[in-house]
Amino acid sequence: MAVLAVIAKAPLPGRSKTRLCPPCTPREAAALAEAALRDTLAALLAAPAQARRVLVLDGEPGPWLPAGVEVIAQRGDGLGERLASAFDDLGGPAFLVGMDTPQITPVLLVRGLRALSHADSVLGLAPDGGYWGIGLRAPDRAAFAGVPMSAASTGALQLARLRALGLVPASLPVLRDVDVLSDARVVAALAPASRFTAALTKIEPAIAARARAAA
Repeated sequence: MAVLAVIAKAPLPGRSKTRLCPPCTPREAAALAEAALRDTLAALLAAPAQARRVLVLDGEPGPWLPAGVEVIAQRGDGLGERLASAFDDLGGPAFLVGMDTPQITPVLLVRGLRALSHADSVLGLAPDGGYWGIGLRAPDRAAFAGVPMSAASTGALQLARLRALGLVPASLPVLRDVDVLSDARVVAALAPASRFTAALTKIEPAIAARARAAA
């Protein structure tokens, strides 16, 4: 069966979205991570597709996990190896996204999965040089071999790797993911009704107060 999946860390202080700190505190960053994960999982469940819904998780599930989402553990050292292992465990076809794009929609998730009916792979790039989603018609660990993760060249090198293996890729729209606070503010404006935007709105006064105190 086709699979829609999210790969994420459990949203705990000091472990998730650490690049938001500072100006966020670890607890605030974790709150934003949890809100983004909740939004992403809600989109996953709302996607109109006959597919398994799976969370590939580093850590333990919490009260943020909705019913209807299967959980499997991440395996491997480094993100590239964990992605390769995730596709091995998911089987294929599978489309996998991170939890850094809480503005993602059910329609876009389905678009990524359905692209695999006519393409061997699919990739959604991010403007910082990374990518927010990747799909494979069938697992292939070689797809991630030699691709550096969390670099300005990651997306381009991942695309080149897929092409080099003959895994003809379909492309998806560019989406901004949340790494630093400026990203969070842009993404929140794109999804004003999201849990992520509500969480950011709640912590913005504390961020501003700390900035004034430090000035």
